[in-house]
Amino acid sequence: MAPTQPNGDVSRPLLDETRACGDPVTVDIEEATGADCNLQHTEAIHHRSPEGQQEWEDEHKHYSDRGQWLRAGVLGANDGLVSVTATMLGVSGGSPEIRTLLLAGCSALVAGALSMAAGEYISVSSQRDTEAADVEKEREQQEKGPEARLHELNELADIYKGRGLDDDLAHQVAVALTKHDAVRAHARDELGIDIDELSNPWQAAISSMVSFTVGGGVPIVAAVFLQNPTYRLISVSAAATAALLAFGVISAWLGGAHQIKASIRVLLGGWIAMAVTFGVGRLFGHNPE
Repeated sequence: MAPTQPNGDVSRPLLDETRACGDPVTVDIEEATGADCNLQHTEAIHHRSPEGQQEWEDEHKHYSDRGQWLRAGVLGANDGLVSVTATMLGVSGGSPEIRTLLLAGCSALVAGALSMAAGEYISVSSQRDTEAADVEKEREQQEKGPEARLHELNELADIYKGRGLDDDLAHQVAVALTKHDAVRAHARDELGIDIDELSNPWQAAISSMVSFTVGGGVPIVAAVFLQNPTYRLISVSAAATAALLAFGVISAWLGGAHQIKASIRVLLGGWIAMAVTFGVGRLFGHNPE
């Protein structure tokens, strides 16, 4: 249903090139954005064109929408790479045996992947349970009767007033959303929960396990075909460095962040972990050579 003006007439969209300068809506838009009447008309025409709409969609892609899977994927891959590489370098610092090195790497890979999966599953399951409990509490409030529903309606209106709407408009919005789906409105605007997008523990667990395995497999592949301890150490270190840079660039690109800064941050963190672990291996390990 089209929105209506206070007098009951069907209103036109805010972006409407036919609105006259001095129209109340045009004046309100100018006060809110600083865009004069001519600029509003130009934007309205551009926005309504297929090219303008596509341009607007391209410019307004939100990277935060991919936050959950991106966080789990990048964290898992980086953690797998650094953990397994550091373990292998620590062992190689104390022993040059290839079998010992690969055993340590594979053990770290399996243990880390399962640990990441279990940790993510438990964490996200707890988050989902909390979200579901909060939504259920809102549903119970709506079922308590008119007095409770009125209180919830006023609570919703207060939220919109806090965001800048005047009293009348805030109550109009609250009433409209309450009629449509009160529980969904409270979940979204009071709790910040999208009922259709509750956290998925299995998705997080599998993503973490797979990404950890991918990252952790890099140093193992780099070492498995080399018998010389020195070449093996160089190969593992070089492969880990290249992978750290790649993970930094990919995560920055997906998240819309600065690629160089992200890459340096990831690289330095990985280098420190690997250097410390290698030093511990050299300090406490026994090298027959």
